[in-house]
Amino acid sequence: MTPSDSTHVVIMAGGVGSRLWPISTPDHPKQFIDVLGVGRTMIQLTFDRFLPVCDPTHFWVVTGEKYLDMVREQLPSIPLDQILLEPMGRNTAPCISYACRKIAAKYPGANVAVTPSDALVLQKEKFVSVIDEALHAVDGTDRIVTVGIVPTRPETGYGYICSTSTVKDTLCKVSEFKEKPDLETARKYLEAGNYFWNAGIFVWAAETVNKEIALHAPSISAVMDRIAPSFYTEGERAALREFFPQCEKISIDYAVMEKSPNIYTIASDLGWSDLGTWGSVGEHIRKDGAGNSIVGSDVHIYNTGNCIIHTEGSEVGRVVVDSLDGYIVSLKGGKLLICPIANEQRIREYSGS
Repeated sequence: MTPSDSTHVVIMAGGVGSRLWPISTPDHPKQFIDVLGVGRTMIQLTFDRFLPVCDPTHFWVVTGEKYLDMVREQLPSIPLDQILLEPMGRNTAPCISYACRKIAAKYPGANVAVTPSDALVLQKEKFVSVIDEALHAVDGTDRIVTVGIVPTRPETGYGYICSTSTVKDTLCKVSEFKEKPDLETARKYLEAGNYFWNAGIFVWAAETVNKEIALHAPSISAVMDRIAPSFYTEGERAALREFFPQCEKISIDYAVMEKSPNIYTIASDLGWSDLGTWGSVGEHIRKDGAGNSIVGSDVHIYNTGNCIIHTEGSEVGRVVVDSLDGYIVSLKGGKLLICPIANEQRIREYSGS
């Protein structure tokens, strides 16, 4: 597939990922880490995933100021003025508004795919097909397309997209978005067949989402009006620092997606995970015969099963684990976590965040 000149990809890379402490910290969050031990960080895997539909020079990253060097090191082909630095995190609506306003200022006919930086997609070819279909669906129209994930279980940790159809891999109208459900409701969603996990991946024309934000989140659009004259100038960083913190802290789902009548979805089975917990990370690391998922160059285990063992960093030497079952063992930067997998919901508490 030849990338289109009108296609741009925005990678949102400002999150902290505190549920994966100690490998993910505010100073070095999970999108910049080789979480799965595959030789590529999560943001690099995201970049790789979109290369079949987008030229490397049309990628954009929105991230925090302190992560600039990490982005430049890990994604050197992205032009410097396309690494957009938020002076503070204000959730996804201001992030997306900033990126799409800046893209539209230079590329008025651009179609844009927006993606988180830290998710996993196993079905790469099918993913490219879905994104390509979405790009064709929005070209020259006011449609907004969100990627739905066919659920494999009654998951309570994800938001859901309610489609007007149960048909997969086809453009369908969205009737509403649903917040994270309780288990009983999640089971009903699974049985109904027209509820899909919300992966937070959006496709639209840059001008379309800018108009939608102006209509449904006018206060954010007004802030961008004040920043826009500085785009692509030496004054842009100062304007951002002065005005961006005035943006309402709100997600694009609340700001636009739940209000616009022009939302569509393409739902597919993509082998997707947000890798938001140690348990989900362990599911995607090859297991040994005892059910252990191990990342690390010098790890030795004895009488141990069903554990997630993750050691990272040049300072980590020999690691020995003996007689554990169902535990997380993670070591990085002088911080050590030993915790039952069943208690992983407490990791944010352990991390102090």
